[in-house]
Amino acid sequence: MSEKEIPPPPRWVVELNSPPPSRSKSASSLPDPPGFLSSKAVSKKSEQKTRKPPTQEEMDTLKLKKSWEIALGPAKQLPMQAIMGYMSGNSLQIFSIMMVFMLFKGPLQAIAQTNSTFARLEGENTRSQMLGVKAVYVLMNCLLLALGIWKVNAMGLLPTTRSDWLAWEYARTPLERAYFPR
Repeated sequence: MSEKEIPPPPRWVVELNSPPPSRSKSASSLPDPPGFLSSKAVSKKSEQKTRKPPTQEEMDTLKLKKSWEIALGPAKQLPMQAIMGYMSGNSLQIFSIMMVFMLFKGPLQAIAQTNSTFARLEGENTRSQMLGVKAVYVLMNCLLLALGIWKVNAMGLLPTTRSDWLAWEYARTPLERAYFPR
């Protein structure tokens, strides 16, 4: 008996496995589309453009710019947090309580980690400028804390009226001194 002959693979498998024949530029009558760069032009362009490494002054400028972006980041959160605070309402519900918790937790953590936040961007030449950046960062986080205090006050949890303090102003009479009729 003869072995089973393996049929040849389909034409699409053969075409997929073999690269297409290269066409020469002279053989093609169609021009390249606008903006198309042939592989030869790309290789020539990459040889011509060799990027020089940035100087220390340029790196310091970039680090300072990035640090200002980080410092102003909490200010970009203010409108969103204010809208969320307004939308959550002033009643004591789990959503509003969790929102107030996050309004206090985030800025307090950010203020505590200020030095570590800017440690990778701080250099010998930018140390004096980083003090101002850190101060702005702390100020912006304090604005977020103020928003949290406003929200707690709007919820009625801060003792800001006289009636809130009346319980603490007057001494209470102990039960032993109370007079009961016989």
